[in-house]
Amino acid sequence: MEERTRAYLRGRFGDHYGRASVSPPPAPNEREWGHIPWTSGSGTTMVRHRSWLDVGDLEGFLERERPRHVYFSAGTYDDPGASSMSRKGWRGADLVFDLDADHLPGVDPDETTYGEMLAACKGELLDLLSILETDFGFEDLTVVFSGGRGYHVHVRDDGLRTLDRGDRREIVEYVLAEDLDLDALLERELVAGMGLENPTEKRTLSTTGGWGKRVHDNLLALVDDVRALDEDDAMERLQSYDGIGEGSASKLVDVFERNDDQIRHGNVEVHGRFLTLARQVAAETFREESAPIDEPVTTDINRLIRLPGSLHGGTGLSVERIERDEVADFDPLVDAVPETFTGETINVDVHDPGTVELLGDTFRLEAGAQSVPEYVGIFAMARGRAEKARE
Repeated sequence: MEERTRAYLRGRFGDHYGRASVSPPPAPNEREWGHIPWTSGSGTTMVRHRSWLDVGDLEGFLERERPRHVYFSAGTYDDPGASSMSRKGWRGADLVFDLDADHLPGVDPDETTYGEMLAACKGELLDLLSILETDFGFEDLTVVFSGGRGYHVHVRDDGLRTLDRGDRREIVEYVLAEDLDLDALLERELVAGMGLENPTEKRTLSTTGGWGKRVHDNLLALVDDVRALDEDDAMERLQSYDGIGEGSASKLVDVFERNDDQIRHGNVEVHGRFLTLARQVAAETFREESAPIDEPVTTDINRLIRLPGSLHGGTGLSVERIERDEVADFDPLVDAVPETFTGETINVDVHDPGTVELLGDTFRLEAGAQSVPEYVGIFAMARGRAEKARE
C-alpha cells in the first residue's frame, strides 16, 4: 500500500470515528485493549497490553489514533495492562465463536465471490445460533459481523466465564459434531415381547434435546414426507439412500405405516433397513446442522477479538453488532457500509480489476485510473486492489 493511500484511509477512518458512536464491551476496565495502526511497509504492528486507562475515552481514542483495526480481550484480568499474560491475573473470559467465510467446507475463495462467501457464512451462523440457543440454552448472546470474512458470537451467560480450555474444547466438539455417529446417540434398553425384530434390545434416539433430537426430527420429517408421496415417488425417495433397494423401500413404506408410534418415540429397531436409513439421516444432520467454527478462537481464554462499532482495515466496512431478531435479514454488503463513506466519489488507480458488490449495486473495476463511489474505492484500497490516484 502506498503512503498516499494509507494517509487517505487513516484520515477517512478518523472522520468516521468523529461521527460514530462506539460502545465498549461489559467491564471494559478489566480487559486488555489492542489496535493495529496504519504503519508503513508490508507488515503490521500490533499495539497491545493496553488497559482501559491507556485508552481513556474510547471515542476520543478512536478519533485521535484512527486505528486500522481495534481489539479487546475476551478475557478479564486483575491487571489487563501488564506486559505478559502470566502477570495479568486472569479472572474469566467470554465464550467467543468465530466463523470465517473462506474457511467453510466447500467454499473455494478463488472461485467464490466475496458476497457468495458471506452468504454461505450467514447460513452457518444461523446453524450456530440454533445450537447455542436450543441445545445449550444460552441467552446472553451478542452477534457481530466481523467487518471482513464472517461473524463472531460472544456468549456471556452466568457460569461460563470461568470455563477452562478443556471445557471450551468440549463445547467446540459438540458444535462441530466432531467424531459423532448414530451409535453414540442411541440409548439402549433390554426388553422382551414387543414384537420387534430384536426383542432383546431396543435402541432409541432422544426426542427431547441435543443431537439425538436433531436426528430424530429429521427422521420424522423424512417419514412424513414419504407418507405424503404417491407410491412411485415414495419408492424413488427411499432408494436415493445407499443400501435401500426396491424391496427394502417397499418394506420401509409399510414399516412407516405400521410402526409410526414407535418411530415417533425414537425407536430405531422397527426394521433393519430403518437403522440403515437412520445412519444416513444422522450423517446428513451432522453435516448440515453443525457449524464450522474456528476452534482456537473459542478455546483461547486470552483471545483478542474485534471491537463492535470499529472499522475493519481490510475492507473499510463496519464491525457491526446485529440485534438477534435482525440476523436473518442482515446484509453485510449493505448494512455494514459506513454512512461516512457514502455520497462522494473518488479517483483510484486499480491494479487488481474485477467486480465489487456493495449497497445493492455491482461495480466493475477496470485496470487503471477511474472514478468510483468513495465506499467502493475505500473497499478496493483496503483490500489491496487499488491505490489512491494522484490528484
